[in-house]
Parts: sequence; C-alpha cells; structure tokens
Amino acid sequence: MPDLTQGEDAAAVSALRSAVMRLSRRLKHQRVDESLSPTEMSVLGTLARCGTATPGELARKEHVQPPSMTRIVALLEAKGLVRLEPHPEDRRQKVVMQTERAEAMLDESRRRRNAWLAELVKGLDEEEWAKLRDAAPVLEKLAHL
Repeated sequence: MPDLTQGEDAAAVSALRSAVMRLSRRLKHQRVDESLSPTEMSVLGTLARCGTATPGELARKEHVQPPSMTRIVALLEAKGLVRLEPHPEDRRQKVVMQTERAEAMLDESRRRRNAWLAELVKGLDEEEWAKLRDAAPVLEKLAHL
C-alpha cells in the first residue's frame, strides 16, 4: 500500500473525506422524525442491524460513555421507540429492543433517504453511476473497519 499521506493519494483521501462528510450531512437532513437527535437515530439503526443489545454493548458500538447511553435509552424508551427486557442469561442486566414503532419509523426514514439519493443519482451519467455502484461495497467496508 502506498503512503496515502503524500501527493495525489493524500489529495484523494482528503477529497473522499470531504465528499463523504457533506453527503452524510445532507442525508441526515432527510430524517422522518426531527424530534430525534442523530445519536438517537444511530442507536435505533444499530439495534435494527444488530438486534437486541445491553446498554453497555450499545455504548461501545456507538462510541459513547455508558452513562450517556443510559440517558439515550431512557429518552428512546419514553418516546416508545425501545423497550427494556430482562437479559436472558444475566438477570442483573437489561437488553434494549426496538419497538414496532421504531421499526416503522426507520423503514420510512430509509425509504425517504433512498428516494432522495436516487434523485441525486439521476444527475450522473451512466459511467459515473457505474463507478459509484461499484464503490458502494468498498465504502461499506470502510464504514465497518
């Protein structure tokens, strides 16, 4: 792997960072429920992808401190978007589960964001769209490294 901190590679890394950040910000504005913070939406997304989790597991996955996650879970529970259940193996702990309401909200949010992004993609030519389509798995890999 070449040194990505020099020359054209460094410029490409910088351009990628900038483009991903701008696109991410624009996608965040396509939220269905404006009363939820981006962090709350992220927690719901993590639960949708990973299933039930303890607050501690969620804190690690979301890169926040456990007391912060406890507050976030309490807010989501008060909004009827998650519920706490006894841990199946450790009765001292609880697991967080998304509710059907949260699932429906996430589905609508995905639909809305996909529609918005599909409209943007219409502005690309076929070659640009093919490159972007081919880059999607690589970007997904980067997101999970």
